Amino acid sequence: MSYHLPTTIEGVLEALDDIIADTQSRNSPLGVFAYVYRRTTAQIKTAMEDGAFEDAARMERLDVTFANLYIQAYREYRAGEMPSQAWAIAFTGEQDRLALIQHLLLGMNAHINLDLGVAAARIMEGTDIEALGPDYHKVNDILAGLTIEMQQRLGRVSPLLFLLDWIGQRSDEKVANFSIKVAREQSWRIARELATLPPLERPARIERVDTSVTELSSILKQPKSRLLRTVLGIIRRFESSDLQRVIEVLKSSADFQVREP
Repeated sequence: MSYHLPTTIEGVLEALDDIIADTQSRNSPLGVFAYVYRRTTAQIKTAMEDGAFEDAARMERLDVTFANLYIQAYREYRAGEMPSQAWAIAFTGEQDRLALIQHLLLGMNAHINLDLGVAAARIMEGTDIEALGPDYHKVNDILAGLTIEMQQRLGRVSPLLFLLDWIGQRSDEKVANFSIKVAREQSWRIARELATLPPLERPARIERVDTSVTELSSILKQPKSRLLRTVLGIIRRFESSDLQRVIEVLKSSADFQVREP
């Protein structure tokens, strides 16, 4: 099915608002990723307006192309169609008893580890992809600046989330140690690889990436460590089942100040 997709970053923000509203109407935990992604996109938009990038127009094309891979996948899922494997396992996870952080990481895994490399290669078709590098990596700095805020916002709705930090210091489990920066570096390598491949060979390579990302998603849903599974279960039990309220709390700026560690 063909979907009308945004062509500007403002349109992306509106589409993400629609997705958030849809998840709230269904009391779905998928709204957690949608909210965090919307907050991140808004910050990227501000950076564009502030002149943070060498080529703001190109960054908008990347942002829109990147976002549309998620927006289309979500619409396909809601229409009963089959998105990529990585998105399918992330979306169907709303039916499972997972902690909110797991829902967030499933979305981040699919979107960063699969979609980002595809989007970067796509917008640089026919040009030197290395020209995108400085602005691509500038986003890492912007995301790093949001990390404390996002952790504190999530802590409002998941009061025992800090337990993952404790686990992460004692293991190399994927859930406890998922890194946005590492994922983005991997996606940059994929983007550069896709840019060198003949067009007819790219779909097969993307499918292999999808399979690999899906394998990681399976671990994020069901970690190998019994201790980590137990901790995630405890974290989940202290989270609200009112997902509409959860999103409103995440959105709220009342009495919110970023506290330095």
